[in-house]
Amino acid sequence: MGWLTTEELWWNGKGKLMTHAPSTYKIPVASDVSADFRVQLWDGGENVEDTIHRSKAVGEPPLMLAISVFHAIRDAIAAVGEYRTSPSLNAPATPEEILRACDSLRSTQVETPRPSAGEGQGRGAADASDKKKS
Repeated sequence: MGWLTTEELWWNGKGKLMTHAPSTYKIPVASDVSADFRVQLWDGGENVEDTIHRSKAVGEPPLMLAISVFHAIRDAIAAVGEYRTSPSLNAPATPEEILRACDSLRSTQVETPRPSAGEGQGRGAADASDKKKS
């Protein structure tokens, strides 16, 4: 999850990588997990293939599962624009990047005028009110 949300790489003006160690960037820890974190494990998850102790690969799943976190954040940003457009979100989705994406989405939105009271009811409603007056 961290590589798509907090592990931002940045270089100084001379091209030196400044986020090269755990002391120079924020590594996600258990306390970063939401207080309301609901997980359900898949019941049919037993590996039926003939492998050592029915193990599964360990390299790709942690990387690929982080993409769901990135897209959940992207979906939340899309809600800012009422899902009218697909937001541009760069990885990692740091708080600054999320704010930039929200601001960008807000600045590109065109306000849709809302009808005032009595408007948008069609001519039939106006005809009915005219008949009541006569």
